[in-house]
Amino acid sequence: MSLPTPPAPPEAPRPQVPSLFRAFATVGSYTMLSRITGFVREILTATYLGAGAVSDAFFIAFQLPNLFRSLFAEGAFSAGFVPIFSQRLEKDGQARAKEFADEAFAVLGAVLLLFTVLMILIMPAVLYLMAPGFGRVPGQMERATELARIAFPYLLFVSLTMLQSGVLNALGHYAVAAAAPVLLNITLIAALLIGVGADGDRAVYLAWGVFAAGVVQFVWLWAEYRRVGMHLKLVRPRLTPDVKLLLMRMLPVAFGAGIYQINLVVNKNIASLVGEGAVSWINYADRVNLLPVGIFGVAIGVALLPLLARQIQAGNEAAALANQNRAIEVSLLLTIPAAAGIAVLSEPITSVLFEHGAFTPEDRVAVASALLAFSIGLPAYVLNKALTPGFFGRHDTKTPVKASATALVVNIVIAVGLMKSFGHVGIALATSVSAWLNASVLAVILYRRKHLQPDARLKRRLPRVILATAIMTAAVYFGLQVILDRYWALFGAPGAASGNNLTRGFALMVLIGLGGLVFAVSALVLGAAERSDLANLRRKRA
Repeated sequence: MSLPTPPAPPEAPRPQVPSLFRAFATVGSYTMLSRITGFVREILTATYLGAGAVSDAFFIAFQLPNLFRSLFAEGAFSAGFVPIFSQRLEKDGQARAKEFADEAFAVLGAVLLLFTVLMILIMPAVLYLMAPGFGRVPGQMERATELARIAFPYLLFVSLTMLQSGVLNALGHYAVAAAAPVLLNITLIAALLIGVGADGDRAVYLAWGVFAAGVVQFVWLWAEYRRVGMHLKLVRPRLTPDVKLLLMRMLPVAFGAGIYQINLVVNKNIASLVGEGAVSWINYADRVNLLPVGIFGVAIGVALLPLLARQIQAGNEAAALANQNRAIEVSLLLTIPAAAGIAVLSEPITSVLFEHGAFTPEDRVAVASALLAFSIGLPAYVLNKALTPGFFGRHDTKTPVKASATALVVNIVIAVGLMKSFGHVGIALATSVSAWLNASVLAVILYRRKHLQPDARLKRRLPRVILATAIMTAAVYFGLQVILDRYWALFGAPGAASGNNLTRGFALMVLIGLGGLVFAVSALVLGAAERSDLANLRRKRA
């Protein structure tokens, strides 16, 4: 008589894949909190540093590690790592996926440690390339070098944080990773306020805040990494087959996926030649533009890439195409009206957010002009985030590079061409034109490969979104004129400061609320959106 066969041990449960909407909503809500705290940070920076030589030096110093973070972490690393990790997770299980993550962590950490040390040593030469105009101002290059050397190690910590974020996102855990940027802003705000209270060099305190924020974010993600069972194991850096594949996919993307950040660096490089304050004007305007880009673009990109990667690996192309369409639909539904609203309200927004303390009426006009130019490209910035996962999820990292490189060249040519006539505004306009070129090229290539097939719903709703936006724009413009008729200098006038802080803040909130209400009603009446969309997307599963 044979003994009964013991039951097989149960397999570890597969991580649930959330719907595109739930992933988008989770990332978007925390990104919104990040942008709000970022605005508080920028308002305090404008108040205590203003828009001059000191703020220019800090923004360049902070931009440097952010550029490489965008290329290595948000761009190249995410594009290469997430699809491979998802493939290992789908086909080989969580243990093999974790082994790959440990291998990638070891190699990335070793490379970035050496790179950080090298950059600190050669920082003066790097800054002469980043901001050649600083050499014209006595002491400016030395100040920027000091700040950049303090802040640059942020790259090492935040890149390792992004690796942990990629793992958590692939496992369906979005919240903690999405909340990490909030810690950056809180840390910088604390550092600036400590500097103000200590009556020290506020830019130096901010630079040390950048360094501290990298450490705080890494520890924050490390705790969640352990909680989900992905205990970090330090291994010897080795070029395993998977790591080699990761590096091969990272290298081309490092030149292309960070097109937006590269454009910003180019913009600030050229802006340093325009004159004192131009770098800060570009930075403040970009921060406002980054609110919708960050909330919608980052959320869509982060949510869509692991979802598409796993659907494609499972052979479910139909679901991948459907989610691609919904990502584009959501992108345009949210960003077209946002772009129009920012364009109409560029000066009121700048007045309310930044015109305090050391920030002058002349700074207000300069930032508002740049913001108007940036807003033209806002939908394209977010579309790029929605389209690139269609390539990365299929392990194609070369095509986006070619599109991004072309757009970058166009940006430089237009920026240099417009700089003499339009100054910093021409630089912002060049960024918008290059973003639209990049999005158009990506969309056409996906369409030709049949990886983007606009469905009837997308074709039907897009014209309605544009019409609803036109109605909203007219309402906001009319409302602004009514306010200005009564309080003509509330948001400032040529050579004159803005009015009472509370009054202009309340008036801007009324205008934004009016625009949101008019667009929502128009969208529902015209059929650009439906009340059932929210419930349907909540029920939808990948």
